[in-house]
Amino acid sequence: MTAPVHQPLNSRGKLASSLPAEQLAEINELFAFRRTGYSLDAPFYTDPAIFKVDMEAIFGQHWIFAGSVAELPEPGDYITVDYGPYSLIVLRTDEGDVNVLHNVCRHRGARVLTEAAGSTGNLVCGYHSWTYSPEGNLIHASAPGEAKFDKNCFALKRAHSREVAGLIFVCIADEPPTDFDETSKIFEPYLAPHDLSKTKIAYQQNIIEEGNWKLVMENNRECYHCDGHPELACSLFPTWGLTEGLIPPHLEEVWDRNKEAQSSLEERCRRYGLPYEVVEELDTRIAGIRISRESLDGEGESFSADGRRLSKKLLGDLPDFRLGRCSMHLQPNSWFHFLGDHVITFGVFPINEHQSLVRTTWLVADDAEEGVDYDLEKLTYTWKQTNLQDKAFVELCQQGAASPAYEPGPYMKSEYQVEAFINWYVQRVQEHLA
Repeated sequence: MTAPVHQPLNSRGKLASSLPAEQLAEINELFAFRRTGYSLDAPFYTDPAIFKVDMEAIFGQHWIFAGSVAELPEPGDYITVDYGPYSLIVLRTDEGDVNVLHNVCRHRGARVLTEAAGSTGNLVCGYHSWTYSPEGNLIHASAPGEAKFDKNCFALKRAHSREVAGLIFVCIADEPPTDFDETSKIFEPYLAPHDLSKTKIAYQQNIIEEGNWKLVMENNRECYHCDGHPELACSLFPTWGLTEGLIPPHLEEVWDRNKEAQSSLEERCRRYGLPYEVVEELDTRIAGIRISRESLDGEGESFSADGRRLSKKLLGDLPDFRLGRCSMHLQPNSWFHFLGDHVITFGVFPINEHQSLVRTTWLVADDAEEGVDYDLEKLTYTWKQTNLQDKAFVELCQQGAASPAYEPGPYMKSEYQVEAFINWYVQRVQEHLA
């Protein structure tokens, strides 16, 4: 396929459909003839035209995980979130709300805020000092040169935001999908006991992976490759995603240990009134979700070599450290681990058709002291290593997809969540292109 001609944003802030009719027909055909149960054709991972479609149909239309309340603890605190052609300012207002503004000055389009995070009062563009309120209203433009210059016509463009159980989501569509309300009702009871409003950032890691965003998500949605994560396998049962009849001989003892640990965990959850049941609607709703509370190996408390807690401070009003992990996957760009002693959030932000930013954030109780209540290196060790291993796996797949010898291969039964993610993706894009 030939690369699309660049098109500017139209007046509503949405990417204008600009691909030639012949190219759109080719893309529609790829979606229409996608083989169920097999990986996608190479252009889905390598073609800039399909990446443009992804940015319009997925990241331009759906709720995207942006960060957590721990990243915006005070009025004026902000983070910038970049994906594809978009840059957003996510800002805590004096009233405690979250505003989301397109990070594009209304004068000549310069980035208004250039740091990844910080604190600000008014927003001042560094180019010509146009100044905006936290609500995005233009409050100062020096020497406009027009007698009828109306500042009200030049506010920063706004996007939608939602804060649920301490997680912040953004949507740049004119009309966001409404079923996110129902999905929120599913996961909020699982996350609320961890009380993210009383957490702080212990560490944040940004990794650029040389891989398409869909490969990053596919890699996360299965544990078929978990033999490649020796540090993680100390606490995360490598039988995740397997069921009776699919257990290889070398994992039978682990499977039996997992079942026993899960039974004990569920008994504790019932005692404490904590939800633990699997809810799996990854491709049967627009805001696809999978959530459950699952046992960990060893002491069953955290992601450590022996499964013991990594912070001495319990989160929220949790009654016990030995609560395994509450694991949540949300379409299209995030997954989470909520433990008794800390929380880890993961967000994937596409850069282009062959690069993705993976942002991992470790949260601990806001009164936990580094060096006293937790050792930062030990807290982050398992997932730092796992992230680097996953980076290597994703990049191997990207290299393979770029080869003329590549052709889609079959997903194994344990990779059913990968199939669900791809099915969700295909449905959403086809709806948008219809």
